[in-house]
Amino acid sequence: MPYIKQEYRVRCDEVIKKMKEESIQANGELNYILYKFCKETVEPSYNNYKNFIGELHQCATEIERRILADYENLKIIENGDV
Repeated sequence: MPYIKQEYRVRCDEVIKKMKEESIQANGELNYILYKFCKETVEPSYNNYKNFIGELHQCATEIERRILADYENLKIIENGDV
């Protein structure tokens, strides 16, 4: 996970707060936002697009590692292992 400096987190947390206020959902809306952000901000080059995709991939990996794994372990305790 990218542990960015606190002063950068404040700025990012404001964006997250606004997204929560607007009830942005991971049902296509988040995909649209991330795609549009890439399209409008990433300077076109293979390397820049590759880096952006890498950020998305690493985010998904962190969600799996830090959130989903705990949820799966809880469900194993609740329902038994396969």
